[in-house]
Amino acid sequence: MPRSAPDAGAATPSGDGSVRRLYEEHHGPLLRYVSSLIRGDRQRAEDFVQETLVRAWQSTASQPPGWSPSRAWLMRVAHNLVIDWSRRERVHTAIQHEHTLDKHLEPVDPMSQAVQRRFMVHVLSRLSHPHREVLFYVYVLGCTGPDAADALGIPPGTVKSRTHHAIRELRRRHPEHALAAA
Repeated sequence: MPRSAPDAGAATPSGDGSVRRLYEEHHGPLLRYVSSLIRGDRQRAEDFVQETLVRAWQSTASQPPGWSPSRAWLMRVAHNLVIDWSRRERVHTAIQHEHTLDKHLEPVDPMSQAVQRRFMVHVLSRLSHPHREVLFYVYVLGCTGPDAADALGIPPGTVKSRTHHAIRELRRRHPEHALAAA
């Protein structure tokens, strides 16, 4: 594919107008996308969009002449920024919760804990690999459906379906341990 001549408005670190065009063309869609990912914190969404556009602007120096970031590329950068932030927040929150929980938890009997763990391993080993995998991402790692879908490379609807079928199978095989449906 032949390279086209550099566009006068291409986003290059030296062109101020190019940054303005990049902002005008992509700010709105990026803001809506990021807001949907972080569920409405507009100020934080604005920060992510700004960081995404700065990274796009900075990356043009290392790209071929005339290159301009596509919307898909920008969405991926924004998505990665949100995921990185989410992971940091989850770790920070988990550490805070751990200290709070330590004050309120009763001592755990190691023997009963070992029995429960062994039972769970046995029960989960009887599920298909795709069902175990989805339950691991959603319930053990605490991923949202879309995050689990992204990590597993499957559609979000497939995560929902596999989760539903796995839980239904667990309830069918072990009704004595099943919680009543809400």
